[in-house]
Amino acid sequence: MLLEQLVDAVPAVKGPRGRPGRPRKRPAKLHCDKGYDYPRCRRALRRRGITPRIARRGIESSQRLGRHRYVVERSLAWLVGYRRLQVRYERRADILLGFVHLACALICLRFLTRSTA
Repeated sequence: MLLEQLVDAVPAVKGPRGRPGRPRKRPAKLHCDKGYDYPRCRRALRRRGITPRIARRGIESSQRLGRHRYVVERSLAWLVGYRRLQVRYERRADILLGFVHLACALICLRFLTRSTA
């Protein structure tokens, strides 16, 4: 039910510089699991100019979709590794966002130190 609101809330996609024409406002395609396999979801995405990549219930396996979702799941797992973000202790959203930025910086630092070693 919230798919349309979620897609509308996505900020503008910035493409490479020098590309002719107006920059895209939305992504070109959207990968979803079988929970979004409804005609109204597909219609809503096509109305917005987005190609739906949705696994069909009872027909397709979710394995092909998994390679795209794995990147997101892995990133969320890295963030949950910081216990303060796993359970939201902060009441104020700005403090929570600060901790999320700090965790992302630490994750990037850890990735960079591993690649140089």
